[in-house]
Amino acid sequence: MHVLMAGYFLLRHREPRLLADEPVQQFVMIARIVARTPVADRAALVRDIAHALPHLQLRLTEAAAVIPAVQAGPTRVIVRSLVEGPLELVERPPPEKTGVQFHLADGSLLEAVAGTLHLPPFITGFWASTLLFLFMSVTLLGLWAGRALSRPLSAFARAAENFDVDRISPPFPESGPEEVRSAARALNAMRERIAALMKDRMRMLAAISHDLRTPITRLRLRSEFIAEEAQRTQTLRDLDQMQSMLESVLTLLRSGNVVEPTLVDVAALVQLVCEQFSDCGHAVAYLGPKRLKLTVRSDEIRRAVTNLVENAARFGNQVQVSLIVSDATATIEVADNGPGIPEHKKSVMLEPFVRGDEARTMDESSGFGLGLSITQTIAQTHGGSLSLLDNVPHGLRAVMRLPCVAG
Repeated sequence: MHVLMAGYFLLRHREPRLLADEPVQQFVMIARIVARTPVADRAALVRDIAHALPHLQLRLTEAAAVIPAVQAGPTRVIVRSLVEGPLELVERPPPEKTGVQFHLADGSLLEAVAGTLHLPPFITGFWASTLLFLFMSVTLLGLWAGRALSRPLSAFARAAENFDVDRISPPFPESGPEEVRSAARALNAMRERIAALMKDRMRMLAAISHDLRTPITRLRLRSEFIAEEAQRTQTLRDLDQMQSMLESVLTLLRSGNVVEPTLVDVAALVQLVCEQFSDCGHAVAYLGPKRLKLTVRSDEIRRAVTNLVENAARFGNQVQVSLIVSDATATIEVADNGPGIPEHKKSVMLEPFVRGDEARTMDESSGFGLGLSITQTIAQTHGGSLSLLDNVPHGLRAVMRLPCVAG
């Protein structure tokens, strides 16, 4: 309907027309009042009306010697139909034809002007409503399209952020525009392939672990028959290292995939680890609350804290373990007074099988460079993080942050 009205208007907008019927009626009414007013009072009356109606320009002049004829046309017919009584519509010659003129009975001319009689079509009420309608339609359509596109993208982004190969996470939502649905389908397929690869890797490593335990056990039994004690001791030590490396690798790969988290007193767990190292002759002190219950996997947290304390006790003679609790985070800090780690190697130390620099070089019985990697994996599977910082005045400070999930 709006389009049909616009087309009709476009076909007729070039026809001459008045401002509106109401101004013409005002002109005729004013002319009648002036015509019935005494000649001596007309000038004052015209000034008062012009003051009261500032949008109208009225002018009272003496009649011309010759009254021009009124031209025919739709505009003149409209005005002529409104004139009754002692009035006669006249026309001023161009270019001064800017309003409506009335010839009064006494020969005077009353000119009423309210702008040009031919208005640009775009300032009329119809075009104003049309433009407003189009503007609101485009605006609402843009808002709807933006929301329809942003909603699936937001859900898609949240699903991507929550994706974790170590935990069961919902698939990417396949909703929204076709492009978003295609991307979601592709990423869901990739997610399934990654999960399948992880399961295959775990099965393969479990099989390797099972197959290696048997020959290691046989070698251990055969080593007992070695006559030379030094050779026997060295062989048994090598076998212990092989067994320990195998268990460490499996622990690194299984982190976060075995046991569901439960409510655990983390403070008591950390204190127990500190007491075990103290009983072995290491100077390990605990600083923190006596009780702190969090939803974690207790065996993994115990392994992570043990790795940090063991690493600190290996390179320093004073170790302090701190448990700091904030509104949303529980922080376990393990600080030692050893030689520390250079700044450019701190991030590298968190990678598997990295043993650090010359100042902290491990001997043959000190490990395989998996302790910090295992600890970082455990922290990440719990939604936390592990970072290595300098301890003042010297030494290393390992900081493991865990979210405070109480249940």
